[in-house]
Amino acid sequence: MKKAWLAVASCLLTVSCSSPSTPDCIYNCAPSSSVGNNNLNGNNNHVALTEAQRLALFKYLENQVKKQWGDDDYLQAGKHRYVKYFDGYRTRAHIDFDNGKIYVSTVANYAPQATLKKAIEETLLMPADPSQVDLFSDKSIPLKGKPFLLGQVKDHQNQNIQWPWRAGKYADYLIANKLKTKKLQHGIAYYVEINMVDDHLEQREYQYADLIRQAAKRYDIDEDLIYAVVKTESSFNPYAVSHAGAYGLMQVIPKTAGADVFNLVKNKPGIPTKEYLFDPANNIDTGTAYFYILKNRYLKEVQHPTTKHYSMISAYNGGTGGVLATFDTDRKQAMNDLNQLQPNQVYWALTNKHPKAEARRYLEKVLNFQKEFEAM
Repeated sequence: MKKAWLAVASCLLTVSCSSPSTPDCIYNCAPSSSVGNNNLNGNNNHVALTEAQRLALFKYLENQVKKQWGDDDYLQAGKHRYVKYFDGYRTRAHIDFDNGKIYVSTVANYAPQATLKKAIEETLLMPADPSQVDLFSDKSIPLKGKPFLLGQVKDHQNQNIQWPWRAGKYADYLIANKLKTKKLQHGIAYYVEINMVDDHLEQREYQYADLIRQAAKRYDIDEDLIYAVVKTESSFNPYAVSHAGAYGLMQVIPKTAGADVFNLVKNKPGIPTKEYLFDPANNIDTGTAYFYILKNRYLKEVQHPTTKHYSMISAYNGGTGGVLATFDTDRKQAMNDLNQLQPNQVYWALTNKHPKAEARRYLEKVLNFQKEFEAM
């Protein structure tokens, strides 16, 4: 972490930041050599961040938020949780995708209700394209195109919210009838809680059905597997991020799976940017292409199709090395052992003996979700 902040400190000496409340200098510090042909979304400001810069972004956001909310009420975006700050980090939107709840809150001292109304409107109308939203700053959300939450939230008249006038009316209703307060370390928080519709998960699934179908056909990977991985990784939250540096629906890490796909499938240099991976089409394509690599390159020697299926899922989370290390420290011997076992024995080993506890749980979870999608 010290190295990350040294990188930022060096940046501050050489780059003029556009605003003290935004981490622009961290983005501007990205080395020019990391751009290459990696800049696939046409924005020259989108570059692949180094690990130090990525960690610095998380730390910068944490410090800014804690100044306003205190240590106990610090909240950051995650895999199944959307968190976006506004207004000098005094206002935030939080979507809990697992429980179907939306919380919009502010600790603003001046005109808190007006501030809250604006944040509610921006949250309800936020775009379906996450690459347009900067989760690491307090910048406003550009309200372009179809809202991501369309169909996942109904207003007080049980209507979908697609247009600014309806979002404004619903915000007025919430503030007039549902406004709550909470005492925090640094003052009072004003907030509203919004329930998502019962089938909000299915609503998100529908949004990506075509993209999943196309990727499955493109790389000869089962649709049910892609659905199960997206549900496991992000609960169909295209804004998903993790401290491991993974982005988007299938939680692709740029420097590992992303780099492999660019190099081995796309024949492109460098690694994908976070903006590239926040785009749902790019993310699903990249995640599915990585399964193609696992199937046809890293795990091509696995003979039994069911064993290969288990191994691919486990490797997506814990790497091919983790799969082989479950059976032997020598990779060649591990592959031999893997091929001598029955699929049920391989499953038992990967869910009980894998070096990483997360990977042991991951295989079981993905397979359970895959059965659900197969039955649909």
